[in-house]
Amino acid sequence: MSFDLGGNTHHVPAKLFVDNRSRLVTELRKVTQKPGAFVVLQGGVGRHRYNTDSEDLPFRQESYFFWAFGAHDSDAFGVIEVATGKAVFFPPRLPPDFAIWEGKIRDEEWFKTKLEVDEVIFNDKYAINDYLTTHGAQHLYLLKAPNTDSGNTLVPAAFTKRPGFNTPVDTATLYPIIANLRVFKTDLELDVMRYAVKIACEAHKDVMKSIRPNMFEYQCESLFRHHSYYHGGCRHFAYTCVAATGCNSSILHYGHANAPNSKLIKDGDMCMYDMGPEYNCYASDVTCSFPANGKFTENQKLIYNAVLKANREVFKAAKPGVRWIDMHLLAEKVLLQGLKDAGILKGDVDEMVKSRLGAVFLPHGLGHLMGLDVHDVGGYLGDATARPTQAGLSSLRTTRTLQERMCITIEPGCYFIDMLIDQALKDAKQREFIVVERLNEFRGFGGIRIEDDIVVWANGNENLSSSVPRTVEEIEAFMKH
Repeated sequence: MSFDLGGNTHHVPAKLFVDNRSRLVTELRKVTQKPGAFVVLQGGVGRHRYNTDSEDLPFRQESYFFWAFGAHDSDAFGVIEVATGKAVFFPPRLPPDFAIWEGKIRDEEWFKTKLEVDEVIFNDKYAINDYLTTHGAQHLYLLKAPNTDSGNTLVPAAFTKRPGFNTPVDTATLYPIIANLRVFKTDLELDVMRYAVKIACEAHKDVMKSIRPNMFEYQCESLFRHHSYYHGGCRHFAYTCVAATGCNSSILHYGHANAPNSKLIKDGDMCMYDMGPEYNCYASDVTCSFPANGKFTENQKLIYNAVLKANREVFKAAKPGVRWIDMHLLAEKVLLQGLKDAGILKGDVDEMVKSRLGAVFLPHGLGHLMGLDVHDVGGYLGDATARPTQAGLSSLRTTRTLQERMCITIEPGCYFIDMLIDQALKDAKQREFIVVERLNEFRGFGGIRIEDDIVVWANGNENLSSSVPRTVEEIEAFMKH
């Protein structure tokens, strides 16, 4: 058994997760030979609004747990014996009336077959405790996973223990191993990601074909969501949809509750649509920028082509052995040269980079690792250097050296944000590079971002999102009504 939603949706074999568990125990054995060692992982907990007995949104599994077990069930646990690799799944014991309200109650054999685990035990009060005791557990590896982006920490698994159960617990060893394994995608994982990104690209193209001035931004978001789910079986999204137009496209994380994709789209507006569905918990993250009426103005062409050139120069240069911070600086340099060519800036581009002028127009990081989370884990593990403190560079989500099988986004952008422009004009060093009158023509322009999802390979990177139109000519031809 495995996961798909029928029709033309992608078939995900349980072997993907069997292989992940095998990778995990192989790496753990390199650092520990302790007898009776077990990994205990806790899945996500289904939660309702306080005043209802139904979930606000469909449950989405916790990513580390899903990486190892591939189970969509809430309130579950998993145990892996390090010495043998034996995997045991502990789903919750459901009450009989679950069958009335929620559907069929599956037995142990159904879970065992579907997930391809060695054993399934319903999680009665002391089930995990008793299993570990019976099987000679002498050391437990629990996952305590800090996140450098959110500042949050995933707390270790909490299962019910009988009085006197005091098996030693290690919460330091597991995290760097499992997080780093998630950075490097297997062939089966890449197949799922290729599918998720393909659906994202087709949904973006649907929006580009359907958009008209005098629609609302949320209507474009709705079209994107409908295409992703109806045609791709993607029920969940990897992040809040950004369907920004006009001046809103300079708001980097537009679309949240206080800026809910609610603007009326005007003729001549530039659209910056950053939207990506998940499939079987694997993310996509694609941004397309285009004029709402399908025809670029000259100023829109200048900025768009500068961003596109930065995107493509990074794609060519981003090879195994190249450090990501250098790719960000390359993107800045190409972008600043484009703004100089447009008459917005003047002077030496290298000196602009040193002054951190690039952060005025590109305040976010160039890209991020992607996988089971859209901003995937592991960005500051491995050979990562400390997070930089300079403007723009401090927003980098990784400083690692690129390696094969990393999946990372390339998303340079150029934004005209009044606050940052005003600050730059007050900075003596940055101001000397700015042609004030020309820059003022772009106030209210908004922003442009071009984001691709790539897999790093030694013989040439793979662009998972290559099917969307990218050049000015391609976009205008595609959107021609």
